[in-house]
Amino acid sequence: MAAGMDSFDNEKQPDPETIGKGHVLEEFKEIEEFKGLIDGLKHVYNDQIALEVSCERFTVIADKYQEQPHLIDPHLESLMAQILSIARDVKSPPALIHLAFKYLYLITKMRGYKVIVRQFPHEVADVEPVLAMIDQQDPNNHQTWESRYMLILWLSMVCMIPFDMVRLDSNVVNVSGERKRPVMDRILDVARMYLTENDKCRDAAAYLASRFLTRPDVKKERLPDFLDWALNILINSDMKMMTGMNKVTGILTMTALLFKHGKREDLLDYAPVVLIKVNDLKLRDCNNCVIRKHGVKVIQRLGLTFLKNRVAAWRYQRGSRSLTDNLKKGHQPGIQQTSVPNTTQEDEEYDIPEEVEEVIEQLLSGLKDKDTVVRWSAAKGIGRVTGRLPRELADEVVGSVLELFSLQETDGAWHGGCLALAELGRRGLLLPERLPDVVPVVLKSLEYDDKRGFFSVGAHVRDAACYVCWAFARAYEPQEITPHVNKIATALVKASIYDREVNVRRAAAAAFQENVGRQGTFPHGIDILTTVDYFAVGNRSHCFLDLSVFVAQFPEYTEGLIDHLVQIKISHWDSAVRELTAKALHRLTPKAPEYMTKTVLPLLLPQTTGPDLFLRHGTILAVAEITHALGKLVNQQNRTITDVLDADVIEGLRGIAKKLHDVELFRGMGGELMRKAVSCLIEKLSLSKLPYHGDPIIELWQRIIDDCLHHIEPEIQEAAVAAIPAFFQEYYSDSNRDAFPDKQENVISRYLEELKSPVEISRMGYSLAIGALPKFFIKNKLRGILSGLMGATRVTEKEKKWAESRRDAIKAITGVCKSVGVDKDGDQSQVLCSQNISEVYDTFFSAMQDYTLDSRGDVGAWAREAAMIGLHEISTVIVNTDASLISPEICKNLFCCLVQQACEKIDRTRAHAGNIFKCLLYHRPEIPHIPDRHLLEEVFPREESEKLNWAAPSDTFPLFTKLLKCSTYRYSVLLGLTVSVGGLTESLVIYSSGSLHTYLRTINKDLTQMSQFVDVVIQIFESYIKVDRVSLPMLKMLNQLFSKGCFSVFTEDQNQVFAQKILELVKKEISRSGDPQKLIASADVFCELLQFSTEVKKKALFQLLVLMGHKYPRIRKATANKLYEALVTYDDVAPEEGLDEAMSVISETSWDNDNINEVRPIRNQLCDLLDVPKPKVVVKTDATKQASS
Repeated sequence: MAAGMDSFDNEKQPDPETIGKGHVLEEFKEIEEFKGLIDGLKHVYNDQIALEVSCERFTVIADKYQEQPHLIDPHLESLMAQILSIARDVKSPPALIHLAFKYLYLITKMRGYKVIVRQFPHEVADVEPVLAMIDQQDPNNHQTWESRYMLILWLSMVCMIPFDMVRLDSNVVNVSGERKRPVMDRILDVARMYLTENDKCRDAAAYLASRFLTRPDVKKERLPDFLDWALNILINSDMKMMTGMNKVTGILTMTALLFKHGKREDLLDYAPVVLIKVNDLKLRDCNNCVIRKHGVKVIQRLGLTFLKNRVAAWRYQRGSRSLTDNLKKGHQPGIQQTSVPNTTQEDEEYDIPEEVEEVIEQLLSGLKDKDTVVRWSAAKGIGRVTGRLPRELADEVVGSVLELFSLQETDGAWHGGCLALAELGRRGLLLPERLPDVVPVVLKSLEYDDKRGFFSVGAHVRDAACYVCWAFARAYEPQEITPHVNKIATALVKASIYDREVNVRRAAAAAFQENVGRQGTFPHGIDILTTVDYFAVGNRSHCFLDLSVFVAQFPEYTEGLIDHLVQIKISHWDSAVRELTAKALHRLTPKAPEYMTKTVLPLLLPQTTGPDLFLRHGTILAVAEITHALGKLVNQQNRTITDVLDADVIEGLRGIAKKLHDVELFRGMGGELMRKAVSCLIEKLSLSKLPYHGDPIIELWQRIIDDCLHHIEPEIQEAAVAAIPAFFQEYYSDSNRDAFPDKQENVISRYLEELKSPVEISRMGYSLAIGALPKFFIKNKLRGILSGLMGATRVTEKEKKWAESRRDAIKAITGVCKSVGVDKDGDQSQVLCSQNISEVYDTFFSAMQDYTLDSRGDVGAWAREAAMIGLHEISTVIVNTDASLISPEICKNLFCCLVQQACEKIDRTRAHAGNIFKCLLYHRPEIPHIPDRHLLEEVFPREESEKLNWAAPSDTFPLFTKLLKCSTYRYSVLLGLTVSVGGLTESLVIYSSGSLHTYLRTINKDLTQMSQFVDVVIQIFESYIKVDRVSLPMLKMLNQLFSKGCFSVFTEDQNQVFAQKILELVKKEISRSGDPQKLIASADVFCELLQFSTEVKKKALFQLLVLMGHKYPRIRKATANKLYEALVTYDDVAPEEGLDEAMSVISETSWDNDNINEVRPIRNQLCDLLDVPKPKVVVKTDATKQASS
């Protein structure tokens, strides 16, 4: 809410997060730790690490109590004594003293300087030591500002000792022969020095000067001179420079505090001069909001100085403001306390200085400032000054504030006006007879929203208007507010439910609650506030769709809520709000069907083709939703829509689409919104069964839907697809609910033809449209439809990148199959049956192998996920109808595909597959022929599966690797794991490889199981040779498994078949490859193969030396490093006599030398040392040179 509403918000309903943090503390529990940290300063001040730990902990504790700082009050005296004892100790080094003051500053920051300053020692003996410590400070040392800040605050307390300052002066001559300056001058010098600094010390110096200059002895001798100095600074400072702004800020802060703390009679003579000088600065043109804020503070304090300090006798005085008393009186209706302004006691007549008019003008101008802090300060100034004016002049001020609420004024003026009204009301300065003028502008402010293109301003105005309502609840007796209760209550309910901004909704809910509690006259107040509370209004959709319906059950609010939606929210700049408005009107229609029919619809229909885009869009959605709601109502009453809608309304609804089409509003700016809105209109009018059968408008609606299916925006396609079922059902079926043959043939043939379109967007839209066709429209056409959709799911070279069109075709197959249903012995042109079910499943299984990549990444995942959803939904339909249609082969492929996807690298896809896997495994009725069902149920118990986070690799991989012992799932699990173990994401690689290593350790000594495992590895490698998606991760996975010793059982095998096969496959994979990643990964595998028998070792070493002569320097260098490590790690790789020299050659040669002709002779020398044949450069027919054996 507005600035002053912060405390109100906290008082009423604190945020849940804040509740957890601060408002439950009952005492300062860490006091002993606090004292221990302060005591420990002498031990840690010269130890940087220990000091940082101590400071951090002290800060954390202090911040914890920022919301409830009063809890430290019982301990303040002892804490300050403890800290100041360190500062006063002459043996304390400067660094320690600074740390003590830093800790004291942290306490001050938590509790506030006004409380802390009262706790400082303030005896005569403290004056000289404090001044001496301040003299030792360096104003330019920005590391020690906390010490200076606290010392100046201490001085501001010490300087108020009740003795004449002259008594403290000493006549002692110092070493240089000069007498010490008077204490009074030294204190003022401190104030002058730090008032112009750019740090926190400036605020302390302003407080010091304002306090010290109000002393009787100081004001006589030093006040005029000090004010002259301050005004000279104001006049001569260049506010275009930062230094000038700092000086002006300090002087204005000090001046405001001086006129606040000083006595009126002492300062009255200086006030006119100060006012003139401040006005000369023209602060309203300054860009620095802090300067403008302090300028307003000075102006208001000057205004209070000009006026006598008195309480206006004419002000409105409410009796008891105790909530408890109010509630007690609520049970005693006979007792009523009147609260009338005291008009019998006349104000003492006195002249109002001319300057007051200037002050009020400046404050009213401050209410229009562009910054909230300035407006808030001006509002408080208006309240304070008005409280000292005679009644007539005060009423003129109220009138001037009300003039701010005009359409010519800015949003800032409206906000400032609301703050001023709240202040005036809170102080009893807004008399009840003014309420008829004030309440209407407050109600306007609650709805203030200034559109500026595709955004608006006004949330702060509505927020401040809620603050006004909250303030009025506390300011007036119930009988004063009673004439305006219904308007205020309705306005607050509308704001708390329908405002776009959550902070305004919460402010309105809190203001409504305050009025219910303080006034007790709001209709159904208790019932509403218990439901529409601070937390309930946090969700916008919940407010529009649920809370509005609850409140609308009370007749006092029903039409007000509907009117607000129709008149304001329906044309809101945010399309999401307009859509929610339409849905809210749908839900409110049953509460006032007559009002909707006779008043709202006739009002909205002319606006559906108006010039305002936002209004046109919102209105079309609204009439669609209202008509649909009326259609549902009459359907429940066994009546028709024509019984409740006038002929003019029915004709108007029919003409909307044609008028928009004729003036081409579906094109150009806003065309997208119109397409969506009219698609929604077609859907809702079809559901409402409007009598347009055989009308030419149906042809136009069909063209609009078809046009939207071509559109590039997915949301427009979705809106058109959503309209198809209801539209076809109502207007394309005869009395027997069969499709018109000509319409059926025409539409389906066109839609199927579009599935072959050369434009991907068209394929997407028409695929979804076919998937949405109702069952009666598919009758006898299923075979052709499935054939067309299956063709659209196939990956061809030309359309390889069109993953989205394939995804939508798969969705369409799912939708069509669900629509037609299942009949084992049925006709394949009408239902899903034994003749076509295999085709459907094969299509989904093929889609599960779609791994298309483009610049967006793995876009094939969209098709795979759609296929998984299709498999789940169709399998569910089949099992619920006739489970015998699912063959063992289908079930095996289904679960193998899901297991593979659940082990792959994309979290979203894994979660998708895992959830569907769980649902199908525990489906009831049971899915037949699940392979190794008992193992699956053992690994994935039902209860644990429900709680499992399927997207978390740490949760799923350890479970799925257990399926490696099952021959049915071994290939699928390992294929998925290969991609994950060789992936890029750190967490994915850690958990997938860790799970695989854990499994292999359990079978490491079992040659049979290991042989089965490596056979599958080789099978996968052979199947995906040259397929980088699998082959590159495969190389990385093999390197990991070899390096972890997972294949140690094969190193002792004489035949070495496994190692030979891996070597051949790696050679085949990298042949003719220029991919550096793949070549470097292959070098890792070749190095690991050096641990095997002589023949494998020789071939692997030869391949490594080939790579060391590669044309890419990066590959040569990486291979050389890996070979060196391998020679160190493995024995018997090369003859002993040449090994040392070979290692020296490898380590000393610059393998990333750009000149390949210099590197290859050295490589050949290595071949001789390692007893390996030299690779020969073969000139290929394509004129490229390749290193080859």
